[in-house]
Amino acid sequence: MELLTVFILIALLIFLVLFFYFIPIGLWISATAAGVKVSFFNLIGMRLRRVIPSSIVGPMIKTHKAGMKISSDQLEAHYLAGGNVDRVVDALIAAHRAEIALSFERAAAIDLAGRDVLEAVKMSVNPKVIQTPIVTAVAMDGIQVMATARVTVRANIERLVGGAGEETVLARVGEGIVTTVGSAESHKKVLENPDSISKTVLDKGLDSGTAFEILSIDIADVDVGKNIGAQLQTDQAEADKEIAQAKAEERRAMAVAEEQEMKARVQEMRAKVVEAEAQVPLAMAEALKNGNLGVMDYMNLKNIESDTKMRSSISESSEKNNENIGN
Repeated sequence: MELLTVFILIALLIFLVLFFYFIPIGLWISATAAGVKVSFFNLIGMRLRRVIPSSIVGPMIKTHKAGMKISSDQLEAHYLAGGNVDRVVDALIAAHRAEIALSFERAAAIDLAGRDVLEAVKMSVNPKVIQTPIVTAVAMDGIQVMATARVTVRANIERLVGGAGEETVLARVGEGIVTTVGSAESHKKVLENPDSISKTVLDKGLDSGTAFEILSIDIADVDVGKNIGAQLQTDQAEADKEIAQAKAEERRAMAVAEEQEMKARVQEMRAKVVEAEAQVPLAMAEALKNGNLGVMDYMNLKNIESDTKMRSSISESSEKNNENIGN
């Protein structure tokens, strides 16, 4: 009997644990007190579908109190899809209070797309101001202009799914600033009328295809930077100088090579002269041998050579003496 009693108590304890696990009585009492009808079978079905009942019943209570009708099946489907049910319900309530048209399907799609639907609703009510980084542009006179802008945007609920984010808006605004400054004839005009930049950029429809609606673009700061035109001219002049120096060095190298070539040719011609002079004694010997040149003729030739050497020596001595006297 004692074993049977223990067994019955254990079985009863297990039954109570399973009962309160599958049927959270406290949660059911809270839902019933709030006027939300949730049956025991529905709670058991949530457990079997691996849905935490509090994640569904709590949002149902909030929507009921806010005067909205959302079924538990819709909330469970969104939960099973990996969405944040509580966040979606808070966004729906906020949109309902602000009289913004937002359906559950749209809010669930925005949440599943990875965007914060509640933050989007808040941004629709209270626009957000985002500031661009320093945008550098160059006017037509070559002066660099650095500007920053504050962009006031409001979330566009209809384009949150598939629409571009803040980075695209900032990139387009920066591109518009660069284009506007680049088309200005002088940087002074940009400094005198910075609002012309915001007007021109705002007229370009930069929020097309984005998840935001641009309300205003205000230039926060404009500064003058470097003289890019002068710097480019200086760089070009330096490059031209280096090119000219390279060409001059090339011509000098060619001249040196040509000089060396001419020296080689002179040496070659001198070698030919020496070779020709070496043939003279042989020819004279051959002439003497054959009787074409007499001994007297040979002696007269030698006398002429000696006389020529003497005259050359006297002439060189006279030139040296004149140079010494002049110095």
